[in-house]
Order: sequence, then structure tokens, then C-alpha cells
Amino acid sequence: MKNFSKIIFFVILLSCFGFSQIKRSPVMLGMGGAYTTQADGIYAVGVNPANLNYQHGKPFMWQIGTLNFGLINNFLSLENTLGLSGENLETNNQRGKNKIYDQIRDGLRFNQHAHISIPMLSFSSGNMAVTNDIIEISDLNMPRGIFQFILEGNEVGVPIDLEFQRESMVVSEHSFSFAVPLENFSWGVTMKYLGGIIYSGTDPDSSFAVFNTDPTNFNLQAKYFYRQGIGGNGFAFDFGLATKELNGFRIGASIINAFGSINWNEPSLFGEEFSQTLAKLTPGILEHGGSWGPYIFEKNQALVHEIIADSVTLLDLTSGKWDETFIEKKYTISDLDDNGNARTFKVRYPGHFRLGISKQIDKDLLISSDLIAGFTNRLGMYQNWQLSAGIQFNRLKSIPLRVGYMYGGKYIKELGFGAGFHAGPVIYDFAFSFRNGVWVHNMKGISISLGIALTSFKSRKDKVKDSEK
Repeated sequence: MKNFSKIIFFVILLSCFGFSQIKRSPVMLGMGGAYTTQADGIYAVGVNPANLNYQHGKPFMWQIGTLNFGLINNFLSLENTLGLSGENLETNNQRGKNKIYDQIRDGLRFNQHAHISIPMLSFSSGNMAVTNDIIEISDLNMPRGIFQFILEGNEVGVPIDLEFQRESMVVSEHSFSFAVPLENFSWGVTMKYLGGIIYSGTDPDSSFAVFNTDPTNFNLQAKYFYRQGIGGNGFAFDFGLATKELNGFRIGASIINAFGSINWNEPSLFGEEFSQTLAKLTPGILEHGGSWGPYIFEKNQALVHEIIADSVTLLDLTSGKWDETFIEKKYTISDLDDNGNARTFKVRYPGHFRLGISKQIDKDLLISSDLIAGFTNRLGMYQNWQLSAGIQFNRLKSIPLRVGYMYGGKYIKELGFGAGFHAGPVIYDFAFSFRNGVWVHNMKGISISLGIALTSFKSRKDKVKDSEK
């Protein structure tokens, strides 16, 4: 058992290396996600479009660039891997095993995401905004059965589910947002066109992996249907509400990516040639001809990976004839519809719900809190309710400082730190966070975000009430 953590670590590296949840701004990251009532200008898109009616100071904002990158898992950390190395997992009522099961739940999940705003093509003015972004999301779910098999062995007559689930996609998101002011609140809408660039993943309806042990032998049957999409189209909508500030309080709510989905293997905004080029530059996909390698297979093909071990005995395992014992096949098949075209399929675009409240304590201190829940457990989203709280200090007028924390039970945690430089027309913000942990030794992921935008040369100053001057 002392090598258990090393085995899991290398499986994850081999399965995920090379892939890069969703749009996050550096201010949001620095405040732990508590941003529903504070998202401002172009950063209101994807958070709460109603906030476009309450932009701070000068309403014009031009995004020069934004970059977000993050990765997270629900088990691997320095604390866990070093703590389990050499430990007897059977002692103290199997405390070591229970610790592993408690953290992985249904399986080990590894997620990476990247978000890049297309430079110079996003801006907000008044109560409207136009944004253009490239988003990459990747998910790997390693089944609980793998851990069960390593830790407990194979119980006779009890099948073990060993099915991996893996998918990734790159999408361009093009949005137009507006907010409508009313007497005491505003409502806003974002309309999004989703240009699918590339998608790859296992089809859960056509994939399975089951290991079963009989009194004298064991059997393994595994089949993975690995499909892809080159180009696609889709739409999504954001809906938001936000109140005016009353005694320093503001309340907001939004639904992000409502009705969002992408139909893959359809003509897209960037065209098939761009998607094919990107696919060939993406490591970890499949090489033409069906072998593993750095290139993707043809657009009208899918990969089938089968592993069969039928009535294997202990003698078969000790014979060393692995190629005869475990029969493995990898081959491509034509994934075509009745008209001979690449088969189209739909993938739901990950969405979530947000509810937030904030309080401007004085001109130098803001506190904010959000309640967030995803609609699916897929592509970087979680259905767990997540509570976040953040603080922004404005004592240094040109350098706001931020700290925030998100808590979604013992499985979702995030501690964020951020700062900015706001001087003249320049709005620069930076943030990083520890994910599923609060320090380097126990974090299970990290996120980094930075963004720069320009506004009026008269600078961007918040209006301050006379009573606060």
C-alpha cells in the first residue's frame, strides 16, 4: 500500500497531461467568487448582466486582454500523497482507506480550464456590452472501482465498475449583453453564440468497463467509444436581476448559460480548417489510423477501444503471456448518419445559478457574499451548493486589495487573494487561489487570473455620497 499514492499520481499524469471552467475574472477570483452584485462593465458578462446598469464611474470599458487558468482535483495534494506513503491503511479501523473513500466519493475527478478574451474585441458602454472569448474545459473522472480494486481486492461475485469518463472541448463564446433600468432595480440579458471548435470525449451510453470475479477465475469486459466533434454551433442565455444600492446594501441574482448547448460536427464560425489545425496541435488526442499519438483521427471517425479477459486463472497470470490473456483492440469506425455525413451530437454547455448580497461598509471597505450551484456535475461544474464571501479594501485608492473564501462542503473549497492597479485609464487586476485547500501543502489545485482594460482618460472614479466625504 505504500506505493498507492504514486500509482494514482502517475495514472492522472498519463491520462490528463496536455489539456487545459468557466469564465472568471481576477476580481471574482480574488473575492472567492462573491461577485454577483459587484461584477462591473465587461466583467458583468457571464456573472450578472443586470449590473451593466450600475457601472462604477465612467461607463466605458475596453478590454485589452484577460487570461484565466486553473486546475483542480478532489484528492491529490502534498499532504495526502506524502501522508499515505508508507502508512498502514488497515490500522485504526482502516482509517487510511476511509480517508481515501471519503475524499474521492464516486471517483477521482480532475478538471482543467482556460479562458482567454480575444484581445481588443470586448467592450462595454452605458448599459450594453460586447464580448468575445475562447474557453477550454477538460474533465477526467476516474471511477471509485479502481480504488476499491487496489485497496480491497476483488470480492467473488461482486462486479467492479472500472469505467473512466473523459471529455474536453474548446469553444468560442460571442456575447451581446444589455441591462434595462427600472425604479428600484434593473434586469439584464446576455445572448451568446457558441462556436464549437473541437470536442473529444467518451460516450457514456456506449462505454463500459466491468471486472467480475468467479470462484475459479475472473473476467474483464471493457469497451470505450471515444467520439469527437470538429466544429459546432450553439446558443446560451444569461438572465440577471440587481437592485439599487440602499443603505450600502445591494442584492442580485442570475442564471448563467440557460438553455445552453452545442451541436457538434456542424459548420462553425472559425471553420473546419481552423478546428482541424487546433486538433493537431492538441497532445493526448488520437493519431490518424487509430493509434495513440499527438494527432486526431478523421472528422467522420470515432475510436473504439476494447479490452477482454475471459475466464482468466492464476495460472494464466503467472504464465507471462499477457497478450493472450488480455485481448486488446483499438480501431476506428465511421461515425456517420444516414446521409453519409459526420454524425452530429449535442453537448450541454455548463451553466449555474447565482444569488448574491453585498454591503459597502464605508468608502474603504466592501463585503460581499454569494450562493452558487451548478446545473450538472460535468465540464467543471458541480451541483453542490457553494457559499462564498469576499472583502475588498480600498484604503489605497489606486491599489484595491481583495481576499475571499468559497465553501461547498468538504469537497469544494477555495481561498483567493487579489490586487489591482487602477490609475488614469488603466484597470489592471491580478488574482490567484488555492483550490480544495488553504495552503500549499494541502491544496488540490490552483487558479491564476489577470486582466487589463482601459477606460476614459479622465479615469474611473466611484461616486461617493456627500455623507461619506
